[in-house]
Amino acid sequence: MESSEQKIERIKRQLTDVPTLPGVYLWKDKEGQVIYVGKAKQLRARMRQYVNFQDDRAKIPLLVEAIDSFEYIVVENEHESLVLEKNLINQYSPYFNADFKDDKSYPFIALTMGDVFPSIKYTREKHRAGTRYFGPYTDSRSARMMLDAVRRVVPICAASCAEWRRLNRKMQRGDADALLSENGNLRPCFDAHVGLGPGVCCAQVTPEQYRENVKRVARFLDGHRDEFIEELTSEMMAAAGELDFERAARIKERIEAINALSDKQHAVSARSLNADVIGFYREETIAGVHVFMIREGRIMNSNEFVLNRGSDVPDDDLLHAFLLRYYDTTTSIPHEIVVRTLPEDEQAMGEWLTVKLANVHGAKVRFTAPRKGEKLELVQLAEKNAQHTLLRYKVRTNYEDKRVNDALLQLESALALDGPPHRIECFDISTIHGSYTVASMVVFTNGRPDKNQYRRFKIKTPLDEANDFLSMQEVMSRRYSDERMADERFGSKPDLIILDGGKPQLSAAMEMFEEMGRTDIALCGLAKRDEELFVPWQDSGPVVLPSGSASLYLVKQVRDEAHRFAITFHRQLRGKGMTASVLDDVAGLGPVRKKALLKAFKSFKNLKEANLEEIIASRAVPEEVAREVFLVLQQYNRERTNS
Repeated sequence: MESSEQKIERIKRQLTDVPTLPGVYLWKDKEGQVIYVGKAKQLRARMRQYVNFQDDRAKIPLLVEAIDSFEYIVVENEHESLVLEKNLINQYSPYFNADFKDDKSYPFIALTMGDVFPSIKYTREKHRAGTRYFGPYTDSRSARMMLDAVRRVVPICAASCAEWRRLNRKMQRGDADALLSENGNLRPCFDAHVGLGPGVCCAQVTPEQYRENVKRVARFLDGHRDEFIEELTSEMMAAAGELDFERAARIKERIEAINALSDKQHAVSARSLNADVIGFYREETIAGVHVFMIREGRIMNSNEFVLNRGSDVPDDDLLHAFLLRYYDTTTSIPHEIVVRTLPEDEQAMGEWLTVKLANVHGAKVRFTAPRKGEKLELVQLAEKNAQHTLLRYKVRTNYEDKRVNDALLQLESALALDGPPHRIECFDISTIHGSYTVASMVVFTNGRPDKNQYRRFKIKTPLDEANDFLSMQEVMSRRYSDERMADERFGSKPDLIILDGGKPQLSAAMEMFEEMGRTDIALCGLAKRDEELFVPWQDSGPVVLPSGSASLYLVKQVRDEAHRFAITFHRQLRGKGMTASVLDDVAGLGPVRKKALLKAFKSFKNLKEANLEEIIASRAVPEEVAREVFLVLQQYNRERTNS
């Protein structure tokens, strides 16, 4: 059987035949399934980065472990490779490519442009040729409200109208002329009667006139609203001048429909900004995305998505994947896309979107990454909304409960535990050259921080220099002594102990446990660099949890909390110790005067930066003591500067 090292060497040899041309590569597993699709300016160089581990993305080791073979497709330029990459991702849905978490179809508003009398409809259908789609709308209610508003402004047939469907069938059979010649024999449908339809069913509009309505609907859905206000206002004034007050009233209702829609769409720019603003909010396993569609300075629509990759995917990869998926489905392409950071393949992405925009005036799509001003504020607002998108998703799907359950079961399997680790205790040591050495103990119960059970330890073992090995042994002997194990204040026995520091800390704890005769608690050491778990029963190497997995997220969360708790306690002790040791050298400064002096200056930092006049003026201590305090602090400051 081929080992992992032999497999990588085989792939390296095969890569020598890959050309140094632009193209798309497909990594496959041993079953031949495509697990990752990427593009490159130079295929061979990019693919070698994977197997040589020159790519520092967190997912690469796991991806390379799963790779068994590859394919590649050469193209003419980077723009072509971008389009091909998009199509292949849509075709194969590879596991290691970021994608929408909710694999569902989103609603669109569509115009059936292939018909003689195109209709408008709300749909979730797969995009068809001959139909123009506007969206997506992640809020179906907003899509239906928009469709209703459009028809009030510009009358157009709805695909749901029975009369329109009947007319369409006749036209498909070639009976259109006969139908239109009936004229007075036809009665208007309900929509035409109330002004939502233009009267196709009763021959009140010609195909040419109707096509003008369709163009206006498309302009309206693209966000060009101001021109409608001006145009309709002129028509209303003309109708009133001709004393056609009924027609003027109908036009006024259309103007009011536009104004009502604008009232619901918040103005966010003093300029006529036409842009999409995209914000991300990321966690370890998922990411939220919020898109503001801003047209003529107003938020015309806002969409939210959840992606199935979080912090284990670099920002640029996540942005690239989202741009490909989102703009592949929408025809509403703005001239500007505002993001936090520019995409790595900005030029190719801009060319692709410019082609999709297909502007008759030759306008191009550009990316903007603002550093200040109005656009930066919009990006920050989008990011804040993306955070709420993620929060709503987690509440709606009970995501946290599912993730925690998955994490505990994954840890049980990976670490060969007797059961899920419902109570996890994690320890971390914090010191500076052996001074003020402390240890933290944090507890996670059922996958969540249990702060009432947190404990802090001052290390009592005399240390001339930092010695995490001895410090960890002391903590183990104190925490897991028979006396402490019987103490209800320390809670129940843990199912798993995690020691921050990897194999050395695991060895220290194992040695102490052996001395204490304790063999009933599972131990593991967590290496800080690669989040590898070392366990007593495996000598062949560490346990590596899958990148992006719920178990790895939980372990890192536990480790980070232990580190935070230890650092906080260490800084408190160090601050108090340094303050006490300096002021203890001042003659005539006892505990009461020391307290009064620190109270007057609010902190030791303010006190050591004060001049003699300020210390005397505080009246916290007599003048002669104030002078002595100032001299001692000067000496202290000089020593700190020289060290």
